[in-house]
Amino acid sequence: MTTTKFNEERLLNVLLAPQISEKATFVAEKSGQVIFHVASDATKPEIKAAVEKLFKVTVEGVQVSNVKGKQKRFGRFMGSRKDWKKAYVSLAAGQEINFAASEQG
Repeated sequence: MTTTKFNEERLLNVLLAPQISEKATFVAEKSGQVIFHVASDATKPEIKAAVEKLFKVTVEGVQVSNVKGKQKRFGRFMGSRKDWKKAYVSLAAGQEINFAASEQG
């Protein structure tokens, strides 16, 4: 695994949350990818190492997307939510991460 290059504490802070939505479920079933919210300064090798360390799976590849924050009104003022980063993690064939089982256990 590639966890030897990175600081253990940093790897625990790279993944913020899994993206659980209809689209994410469709992508997971169709192409074996899992979608995560990640830290804005996270790199692809860090994301790969973090997923392999936390979930004990083999990662084939990582694709990253920067998502712009939405424009919102706060009373009479316009403001915007923070920009955030989304990672599509491709898992090796036959492997999966089941979030429903890990939340209950």
